[in-house]
Amino acid sequence: MPRLEDHCWSCSCASRVETKHSSGASWLASKAEEMMSIITSVLSNAYGSLHDVRTANLIRRGLVLFTVGAFLALVLNLLQIQRNVTLFPEEVMTTLFSSAWWIPPCCGTGAAVVGLLYPCLDSHLGEPHKFKREWASVMRCIAVFVGINHASVKLDFDNNVQLSLTLAALSLGLWWTFDRSRSGFGLGITTAFLATVITQLLVYNGVYQYTSPDFLYVRSWLPCIFFSGGVTVGNIGRQLAMVFKILEASTST
Repeated sequence: MPRLEDHCWSCSCASRVETKHSSGASWLASKAEEMMSIITSVLSNAYGSLHDVRTANLIRRGLVLFTVGAFLALVLNLLQIQRNVTLFPEEVMTTLFSSAWWIPPCCGTGAAVVGLLYPCLDSHLGEPHKFKREWASVMRCIAVFVGINHASVKLDFDNNVQLSLTLAALSLGLWWTFDRSRSGFGLGITTAFLATVITQLLVYNGVYQYTSPDFLYVRSWLPCIFFSGGVTVGNIGRQLAMVFKILEASTST
């Protein structure tokens, strides 16, 4: 029969082994919890910094698009005023560059919204735009858009319908040459519709007027200008999104 002393010794050894195992398990658990907290903190800080970088880049893109839109609106509106296509009250014409002060900021805001929407819609539809993604193509698109706007005040036709059809063909040619995406075409149509409605409301309320209006207080070729302008600003926005995406990747690494 085992003696009482052996039984007590075996029980004390077993209790010491169990205590050692439990203390080791608690130490491992505490270390694992500490490591998880460190990893969580690092990931949260990385996500926060990446979120801050994306927000800052979004603001920068918006500012660039606003500046481009305001500048183009100022130049192109001045061209239409000189050709007597649009008429403003005399007290308005004494302001900067003989143009209405509110046109550049309004057009700049619209350009920022449209230019930011284009890459967002591309990513939402899962159709990244890869056609002619370089700055040379964007500059050519801007030049063609300015040429279309210049043609709207320089070309002489027997009636506005012929001019409207010509500008519509040129605007579709601009989209086909520099875009060719469904999202670009859809946003161009939406931009043309909304901008034309807003312009009609402004003319209806006497803010300014068009000479020889033939389409609900405005010229019938005006939607073509807005369509080509939307496609142009969209291409600028896509190119800026690609550039800032590369900058984000280089910053994160």
